[in-house]
Amino acid sequence: MSKQIEIIPEFNNFRDLLENSVDNFGSNIAYKYKKNINKKPVEYVEKTYKTVGEDVKALAEAFLNFEKPIKRIALIGNNRYEWVISYFATVCGGMVIAPMDKMLPENEIISLIERSEVDVAIFDKKYLDTFKKIKNSNSNQLHTLICMDNIKDKDVIKFEEILEEGKKLRENNSNKIKKYEDVTIDDSSMSIMLFTSGTTDLSKIVMLSQKNICNNVYAYQNHFKMLPTDTLLSFLPIHHTFESSITIIYGFYSGATVAFCDGLRYIADNLKEYHVSIFVAVPLVLETMYKKINKGIKDQGKENLINTMIKISNGLLKMHIDVRKKLFKTIIDKFGGKLRIILYGGAALDKETIVGFNNFGVDSIQGYGLTETSPVLVAESETKHKPGSAGYALDNVQIKILEPDKDGIGEILAKGPNIMLGYYNDDKKTKEAFQDGWFKTGDYGYIDNERFLFITGRKKDIIVLRNGKNIYPQELEFLINKLDYVQESMVYSREASKTDTLLAAKIVYDKEIMEKNFPNKSVKDYEKIIWDDIKEINKTLPDYKHIKKIRISDEPMEKTTTQKIKRYQEIKKTDL
Repeated sequence: MSKQIEIIPEFNNFRDLLENSVDNFGSNIAYKYKKNINKKPVEYVEKTYKTVGEDVKALAEAFLNFEKPIKRIALIGNNRYEWVISYFATVCGGMVIAPMDKMLPENEIISLIERSEVDVAIFDKKYLDTFKKIKNSNSNQLHTLICMDNIKDKDVIKFEEILEEGKKLRENNSNKIKKYEDVTIDDSSMSIMLFTSGTTDLSKIVMLSQKNICNNVYAYQNHFKMLPTDTLLSFLPIHHTFESSITIIYGFYSGATVAFCDGLRYIADNLKEYHVSIFVAVPLVLETMYKKINKGIKDQGKENLINTMIKISNGLLKMHIDVRKKLFKTIIDKFGGKLRIILYGGAALDKETIVGFNNFGVDSIQGYGLTETSPVLVAESETKHKPGSAGYALDNVQIKILEPDKDGIGEILAKGPNIMLGYYNDDKKTKEAFQDGWFKTGDYGYIDNERFLFITGRKKDIIVLRNGKNIYPQELEFLINKLDYVQESMVYSREASKTDTLLAAKIVYDKEIMEKNFPNKSVKDYEKIIWDDIKEINKTLPDYKHIKKIRISDEPMEKTTTQKIKRYQEIKKTDL
């Protein structure tokens, strides 16, 4: 029986974290996934913490005994067991890992491989041709290719083979061969290279240490406690710090089980199938889920009944009697019956969605941070909430507002052991990112009297009107997105004249809902219906915040892999 510990000690590197989790949770299931998602009956693969520990050490041993020295390893692919083992083996072996976005086009992969100066690339088979091209180009120092899939190519090493080779090295009685135990981890040196989103020319390479991430993970415990009995679903892009830090690293740190999602369209099925208790997501996914719940309630004619049940349960909650899980069992059962916490970041979640999930007995906790901050700076907790806020600072993080205006709004600055070492080979951008030792986030916001941070928008997205007034697009987008037929929206500015700027909005509507609510109507009719609702929203706002033009579509907007709208690309495409 694996031990369960209440307070997990602080570690400064992944090696110590790995040893602690393997020692304390050895027989727990660390990772679970389907061997083949298309095969029936379903065959599940389960990896215990003990197995993970053995695989990590074996792979690291193979890397350390490689014929050509390895300093840096690039890693790109789907959320999968081999990805996790490769990540842990690299950092626990004292090498540098460079996780890459699986959605990158070939030209960006080529550029980033050259700029990061990696020796080895580990990848899914879909990238085989790209990496063979890179290796043969002689414009980089890439010398070894490892594929996580079972392929036949004499120029590529199969992941299974190098893992088996590592196991043989570990089983060998000669201590001269075993090098893993001789590695000393430098907690504070660059161990993780991460690429910021943007074009190749604009993307920066963030340098993080193991101490940066481990200190951040340790601080999570006082905001949301993950338990060895919890199950998480890994579906967000695994290269991103939000997913890798919370789902993969904090999950492993806590002794929890991580199930790998079969794909984005299977999220709802996988939540139910794996009985997920902690769901790490982004607002777009959660808002879509909540809208579907409400649609189901309306379609069944149970709106009044559910609202009455919510009033009763909320009344009992004030007397510290919680019956939500029993009252709304049929709703919770749609997610597997175990869902207790939703963790989200990347953008603010609509207040109605937050309150809605909470009414059903699911705690929604928002966090905020950046790649450069490893990543979390502030978060709500299981005991302290404020819908609309991003939360309050982690125990080892300091937050302040730079030059706040009359409303207390200014750029958010941060300090703490989780702040990056800097940008690789870019002293100029590193210097620009700091002011008097404080990291400049590039986000604007304010801190209320209870120390909760409210994000008003990205510095680069703020619209400055001719009269000097600042418009934060996200504030208006929240209001538009509350319309039940709206899937997503984007507010931006257009020059109306030499002396005036107008606000415009691109709105993506749900075709199915529009056809049901407004049968036999044309797209032109839809535009008038939507415009009438926008005029109602305008009535609640000061004149300078009024939206003057709209463009509607049923086609989703371009997004990053973390589901953020690519505003620059979308604005370029608009014809308003």
